[in-house]
Amino acid sequence: MKTFTKSTLAVITAALLSTSAFAISSEDSPIEQVRTAKAGVEALATTLKNEGVAVDTKVNLDGARTYAQKEAVYQAKYSELQAQFDAIHQQNS
Repeated sequence: MKTFTKSTLAVITAALLSTSAFAISSEDSPIEQVRTAKAGVEALATTLKNEGVAVDTKVNLDGARTYAQKEAVYQAKYSELQAQFDAIHQQNS
């Protein structure tokens, strides 16, 4: 019985540890949100470059101290590039 209890306790502990580790690396973490926003800017910039458009991909993170501020800077850049993309495609239609 003691072996069964120890084994059960070990399994439960391992499950809890893996769950908490998964929660830390969640896609909703601030770091992941910044990475996702940055990837969006890079992808849209690549699309524009492939269409022959001169694109300024520089993002100034000097004043951004928190992950939320950094994400906001990347989102603003994405919006700028999206407007450029939309304008080009409106002209071509």
